[in-house]
Amino acid sequence: MITPLALTRNVQVEVWSDVACPWCYIGKRRFAAALESFEHRDRVDVTWRSYQLSPDTPTGPGRPEAEALAETKGLRLDQVQQMFAHVTDVAASVGLRYDFGRTLTFNTFDAHRLLHLAARAGGPELVDATAEELFSAHFERGVDLGADGALAAVAARAGFGDHGWDDTAVTAALSGEDGADEVRDDLAAAREIGVTGVPFFVVDRRYAVSGAQPEEVLTQLLEAGWREANPIVALGEQGDVCTDGSCAV
Repeated sequence: MITPLALTRNVQVEVWSDVACPWCYIGKRRFAAALESFEHRDRVDVTWRSYQLSPDTPTGPGRPEAEALAETKGLRLDQVQQMFAHVTDVAASVGLRYDFGRTLTFNTFDAHRLLHLAARAGGPELVDATAEELFSAHFERGVDLGADGALAAVAARAGFGDHGWDDTAVTAALSGEDGADEVRDDLAAAREIGVTGVPFFVVDRRYAVSGAQPEEVLTQLLEAGWREANPIVALGEQGDVCTDGSCAV
C-alpha cells in the first residue's frame, strides 16, 4: 500500500486596485464572497497591490467627482450621472451604498502608502480593513481623502491603534516617504505584467482575470490556481477499476 504524504502549497493571489475605482470596491466584495465559499480558503494568501488610474490628479483637497470626470473625459454632466447611476445599482447588489453626489476626487498615492503601512503594522487583516475603510470613506461617506488628517482618521477606524500606531505615528509616517517605494514597485510590476485596468486579479503570476468579475468567475480563478499549485500525481499503472455505470467482476 502506498500512503503518500499530503503536502500542499498556498495559493498566492495579488489584486491590483485603486481606491478611486468604483469597480474595485465591487470587485473586492465579490472576491471576498468567492474566497469565503472556497474550500481551501485558509491556504490562500492575498496581497493588495497599488495602481493609479489618474496619477496626475493634484494632491491636496479634492473636487467633486462628477465635475472632474466630465472635464477629464469630455462628457456632459448628464452623461456622467447616467454612468454613476449604473455603477451605483451594481454596487447595491453587493451591499454597497455609493453616493456620487458627495464623492471627491483625490490623488491616491498616499492612500496606497497607507495600505503598505497597514501591511507592516498588522499584516493582511489590517490591510483588508484599511482597504475597506478607504473605499467606504470615498464612495459611501464622501470623505475628502486628500484633506489633511483624513488618512490618519481612516487608519484609526481600520484599527491601526490596536497595533501600536496612533494618529501621531501614522501622520509622521505619511509626512515622509514611508511606503512610497513599495507603491512604486507595485506600479512597476503592473506595467511589467501588462495591467491596464483594475481590478486585476492574479494567481501565482500564472492565471489572471480583469475587472469586477462575477463571484463564480473568481471562484474558477481560485480553483485553477489551487489545481496548479497542488496537482494530484497518479503513481504506477492503472489497476482493476470500476468505471461509471459499469463494473464487471
